[in-house]
Amino acid sequence: MKISVVTTLYRSVPYIEAFYTRMKCELLTLTPDYEIIFVNDGSPDDSLNLARELIARDPAVRVIDLSRNFGHHKAIMTGLQHVTGDLVFLIDVDLEEPPELLGQFYQDLKTHEVDVVFGVMDRRYGSLFRQISGILYYKIINWLSPTPLPENMLIARLMSRRYVNALIQHKEHVFIIGGLWQITGFRQRSITVEKRYKGETTYSIRRRIAMTIDSVTAYSSKPLILISYLGLLLSIPSGILIVIFIIQRLFFKVGIDGWSSLIVSVWFLGGLIISILGVIAIYLAVIFTEVKARPYTIIREIYEADPPSVINE
Repeated sequence: MKISVVTTLYRSVPYIEAFYTRMKCELLTLTPDYEIIFVNDGSPDDSLNLARELIARDPAVRVIDLSRNFGHHKAIMTGLQHVTGDLVFLIDVDLEEPPELLGQFYQDLKTHEVDVVFGVMDRRYGSLFRQISGILYYKIINWLSPTPLPENMLIARLMSRRYVNALIQHKEHVFIIGGLWQITGFRQRSITVEKRYKGETTYSIRRRIAMTIDSVTAYSSKPLILISYLGLLLSIPSGILIVIFIIQRLFFKVGIDGWSSLIVSVWFLGGLIISILGVIAIYLAVIFTEVKARPYTIIREIYEADPPSVINE
């Protein structure tokens, strides 16, 4: 049995050495046949060189260097495309999710005969804003999406090779990896784990908002359906009012005036129309991105140990 470990690098210099040491120790308790794949997602620090130094010490280490920063989830998918193991363990390098989860996940996967064992946080960490925004994110996504996401889902997960082979068949460019994990299906099981919060994150508020928009537009058409309902909701009462006004004018000679109400109505409808067009434009932007069929990452180079030389006698 061979186990592949995949992790990504971005400003990861403080964690690489400790991660490798702990990860290798945990792997050796299960099998001597393993590989550790580091995907350098255009990290601006010395993460690439530090990871490359590990290759000289351990030929089971490989480093995939992307040509620029493509994003955490796309870097993960690139790493998964290069695994060779029977089982694949995905985890972040920052040690918030301990590498020792591998053993626990492995035992659970074998006991329950599932294809995926993944971690969920026991509770959310960080500021009050971060906790509330996280709760709202899952509430919104699970209301709009036909495939609900487990709340507080972590990156850490152990997967069968057949599940990974199915997962990497997805080729869309606008995606949230949690959505791909769920729509891929198979038998999956969650385990509540304690996540170590280091007090900082590379996900800014702007990136979190962008992730929410991508999550909705990539996996749900419900906003477009809601727009059509909203149009009906506004059209039917306004149509009835128009008929009433015409009857009052023709049969009862009642004048219709009120410029203030007219202006407010125009502003309201104008803003509503612009908002609706904005939602449609977001979906069109997703289509525009997908139809170009560009590769979602570009690999600059793959670093690995030289294969052993063959001596012909």
